[in-house]
Amino acid sequence: MIRPLLFSTLLAFAPLVLAQTEADPAAGSDAAAAPASAATPQVAINTSLGRMVVELYPEKAPKSVENFLQYVRDGHYNGTIFHRVIDGFMIQGGGFTADLQLKPMRPPIENEARNGLSNQRGTLAMARTGEPHSAQSQFFINVVDNPRLDFVSEQSGFTWGYAVFGKVIEGLDVVDRIRAVETGGQGPFARDVPLQPVVIESAEVLSVAEPPAAEPPAAEPGEAPAEVPAAAATP
Repeated sequence: MIRPLLFSTLLAFAPLVLAQTEADPAAGSDAAAAPASAATPQVAINTSLGRMVVELYPEKAPKSVENFLQYVRDGHYNGTIFHRVIDGFMIQGGGFTADLQLKPMRPPIENEARNGLSNQRGTLAMARTGEPHSAQSQFFINVVDNPRLDFVSEQSGFTWGYAVFGKVIEGLDVVDRIRAVETGGQGPFARDVPLQPVVIESAEVLSVAEPPAAEPPAAEPGEAPAEVPAAAATP
């Protein structure tokens, strides 16, 4: 079976599994994230340990973002778990059910790791196998800065890196709660599986972030101030 590992040789960090897995298988500095724009989608991920909101960067990783959003819209992530949790590295999920059955996935997508975004704490990136362009539904959240996962060159799957496509903007404490759970071997996995399943109960697309409203013009002496429209309701 394909093992979606982050190469076991990756900087001598053997257990770092970030790949799409069938059997065995991060908030950082400003440089980690793309600047928000008027078209920045957000997704709420409701887990058994709390809620987080992630902001996505379609200008930097359009294929990865659309792929993730389609899985969200399809309800794919509902009922999946964070099946690989490594404190000091990352938490990975989006592929397996609580009984460690792999859910059906769409064809893999192009690796967008060379988009200039870094695998820093709180960022989301696509998990994959040793083949660079093999990411499907599984993703991971960096719980520390992991620059070793960034794009270096197209020389090999080892140097291609892992495509960052978003960042946790709310609920980083939930990420830290997940990273701290007790793990061990379960089912086909020899290690790093939470002994108490951490379930993604639901994932939903929130309204696209809008740019801040412009300040109304100052009123001339003797005039009433311009009316300020009420802020749009947020979900």
